[in-house]
Amino acid sequence: MRIARIKTCKEEPKSDVVDLSLMDGLIKKYQGKKGSMIPLLQGTQALYGFIPPSAFEKLSKETGLALSDMYGVVTFYAQFRLNPVGKYIIKVCHGTACHVQNASKISESLQEALKVPDGGTTEDNLFTLESVACLGCCSLAPVMMLGGETYGKLTGTEAVKIVKNIRIADKTDKSPSE
Repeated sequence: MRIARIKTCKEEPKSDVVDLSLMDGLIKKYQGKKGSMIPLLQGTQALYGFIPPSAFEKLSKETGLALSDMYGVVTFYAQFRLNPVGKYIIKVCHGTACHVQNASKISESLQEALKVPDGGTTEDNLFTLESVACLGCCSLAPVMMLGGETYGKLTGTEAVKIVKNIRIADKTDKSPSE
């Protein structure tokens, strides 16, 4: 398996500036405790939806954790994210049962409809599309999970229709002041 190198940047783009003071309570909670790296990283991701580069810097400075160790953990475990994700994460199962039932057609249809690659986020930051190894719903193959809901026995067309309906519902849920 090839691992992509992470590009480092000294300064975050203005649009990605985050309030690092939100991390103060989290850091205080785990300050000086052994085995705190993963809870600190999980807590940071819970605050921002991903782990921004400046958060790594703050964690390193204030806890003494090595940047290389933190990046090693974050790139090893699939639960961590280095980039912002959409409001809704669409997980398309590509386990054996789903693969045999043509899960690739679901992924292809969603990629085309959302205009994003696998792992990509739509321009409006509403959806992130991910292929996953297994969702544990083999009897419903092919399956996708979206917003905590599981949708089974899907075709590509049905998957796209579900996403379009969620997009419409999301727009109508917003108040005029937003």
